[in-house]
Amino acid sequence: MEVSVEDFAPAYIGKDVDDVVILGGGLAGLFCALKLSPRPVTVITNAPIGQGASSAWAQGGIAAAISEPDSVEEHRDDTLAAGCGICEEKIVEQMTREGSDRIHDLLSYGVPFDKDLEGRLKFSREAAHSHSRVVRVRGDMAGRAIMDALISAVRKTPSIRILEGYIGESFLGKGRYVTGVLARRRGGIERLAFPAKAVVLASGGVGHLFGLTTNPYEANGHGLAMAARAGAVIADAEFVQFHPTALDVGKDPAPLATEALRGEGAILVNKAGERFMEKVHPNLELAPRDIVARAIHEEVSAGRGAFLDCREAIGAKFQEEFPTVFRAAAAAGIDPSKDLLPVAPAEHYHMGGVLTDANGRTSLDGLWAAGEVASTGAHGANRLASNSLLEAVVFAARIAEDIQGLMPTPRSAYWNEMDDAPGLPSQRNVEERDAITVLRTTLSKNVGVLRDAGSLKEALSDIVRAEKICVRQSIRNMMVAGKIIAAAALKREESRGGHFRKDFPQENPDLAKRSYTTLSEVETLTAEALETV
Repeated sequence: MEVSVEDFAPAYIGKDVDDVVILGGGLAGLFCALKLSPRPVTVITNAPIGQGASSAWAQGGIAAAISEPDSVEEHRDDTLAAGCGICEEKIVEQMTREGSDRIHDLLSYGVPFDKDLEGRLKFSREAAHSHSRVVRVRGDMAGRAIMDALISAVRKTPSIRILEGYIGESFLGKGRYVTGVLARRRGGIERLAFPAKAVVLASGGVGHLFGLTTNPYEANGHGLAMAARAGAVIADAEFVQFHPTALDVGKDPAPLATEALRGEGAILVNKAGERFMEKVHPNLELAPRDIVARAIHEEVSAGRGAFLDCREAIGAKFQEEFPTVFRAAAAAGIDPSKDLLPVAPAEHYHMGGVLTDANGRTSLDGLWAAGEVASTGAHGANRLASNSLLEAVVFAARIAEDIQGLMPTPRSAYWNEMDDAPGLPSQRNVEERDAITVLRTTLSKNVGVLRDAGSLKEALSDIVRAEKICVRQSIRNMMVAGKIIAAAALKREESRGGHFRKDFPQENPDLAKRSYTTLSEVETLTAEALETV
């Protein structure tokens, strides 16, 4: 562990050690905080609460086996099939079985899931699901509606304190025990230490390490790097999911054209009007995401272009049923009820992350992880559509229960007023912007939909050079996260799920298992790779 609270005593906030500190204000972080109530919790967020969280951008919804004739067993089997042989079956069983209870929790918090005229939940079907089991809100607004409901509930809960605008930099700790979080004010030099009895990492994914992504800026791998630097085991880091249908309209982040459009019958065509998925997979547009993403990538790379045709399947109903996509298209001068939507694959979700057990515990004592930053084993090599929000709430609830069991008697929910803590010196360097550009460019180019040994070694070389000009720990964390992904991809010499190696295009049955690494191993792999570049 790198940092102890004694090193930052002048920056300590509050007079008592917090019961629980949650780093991240997305779905996993807020749901966990609510489940911990009335235990005192501090939620530290990079952006204002409700902003900067990928959860709020989720369009499809949450998958849960609730309706007839669906079953938990079929949801489990669909998830295992999508995971390409490396899911943790017991974790998947647990997640799918607890899905119904978590949906009812969200309903109790006021989430307005779509219902029919008789008041029953409505379900949609998405790629690789055998049944319609995805609950949505107004077609493509599930993420926003869920977050709005949770934010409202959190603001009404006196035991939850929200601290906005602070970026996690390092964990406080002694040996292998995490004792808190060191954070820096966003855009400033002030750094504050937050000692805690338990720390929950819910910092989100890695999307903005890539040049083309559907994720918000705040999804930049900070939490992954913090945990790795503290000695945590990282699992399945090579498995990155690229959403097949990001709107290719020059926006950063790229607007997402939800998979629900294809679930409603929209088709993929190239410039010639050819429905190219007919030559690729029997499930056509509803094939697993990695297959669709590679097919679109090949059409775009060949100059034939790729477009989502929603005119016949959705047509005039588009604006009402998919308002988020409609607004994004309209901003680019496109009417999806009449025009084709240009699409391209974009980094969307990281199946890998900090290794956790069934209760969200990491390999470090005192540290739990939930949401996209965690690797529970539920997603395997390729996440099943709309399972990400389900995983977030299931394991956030399990973490809360686990922490409550370890600390059964909550103290008062009263919070001391925050002290005016002096900021600690920090250096800055405008060249760091160039380093970030190098990182995002090389990950998209060399660690994207298609990879090989040469491109992965080039990525590691680029990141190492960029890392040398980084001063702020938050930027160095981005470099660390990028190296973890590239090194893990170099280590897995096969193609499986979201990880496709051009030099190893087939699955290797001997490698049908999860991968595990630490930062020390990543640094060794990087050094070895640089010797051959």
